Amino acid sequence: MNVILLIVGMMVVTFFPRYLPFVTISKWNLPGFVKKFLRFIPYAALGTLILPGAVMAIPGFPWAAIVGIIAAILFSWFRREIILTVVISIFAAYLVLYLSGY
Repeated sequence: MNVILLIVGMMVVTFFPRYLPFVTISKWNLPGFVKKFLRFIPYAALGTLILPGAVMAIPGFPWAAIVGIIAAILFSWFRREIILTVVISIFAAYLVLYLSGY
């Protein structure tokens, strides 16, 4: 019984801090620059989570990951196709590893 109460309590504690801003802010008329700023937050958070791990994926040789990340950014900027972006990024990182003899 205590485990169920603990799970329900954790659900409530994590749900309401996420739900309340949506309820309150959705009723406000935000200025355009604030809306534009808020649209970039998911990308910044995702980059913050992914980039450190990607750069340190191959210990002692971060260049393959850096080249893969740059290839992904450039390709996705022009084409906006997720699957091809991932394939190009992996190929670029593999090519750097292959050419360096790693």
